[in-house]
Amino acid sequence: MPPAQSKPSGELTLRTLAMPGDANAAGDIFGGWVMAQMDLACGIRAAERARGRVVTAAVKEMSFAKPMQIGDTLCIYTHVERVGRTSMVLRVEAWAQRYLSDVMEKVTDAEFVMVALDATGKPKPVPPEA
Repeated sequence: MPPAQSKPSGELTLRTLAMPGDANAAGDIFGGWVMAQMDLACGIRAAERARGRVVTAAVKEMSFAKPMQIGDTLCIYTHVERVGRTSMVLRVEAWAQRYLSDVMEKVTDAEFVMVALDATGKPKPVPPEA
């Protein structure tokens, strides 16, 4: 992950609360849960850009800089970096708003590759921006 940054980049796409069922016995939130929320946020942003169905094709390197705890609010920020013919690359950042505070800390980031699909499940061109 790049050096620490003081504020998120991209557009706030998803916010959710980390609950006890999302954590291990020590109260640390599972990395897979964080990644799943990032995937949901990418699906939202990519579907808006593609104006239709999308699927995740790849997730590029991800490492965790800070843990999340039960009660933290996970804030996912997304930005469409590149659009190809049928795919797009989104930059995604996951930030923890610490429980009952205004403190925000970056948890992880990654690039997600999303592919636009037609009604039959075949890749389709991403339309030009409106």
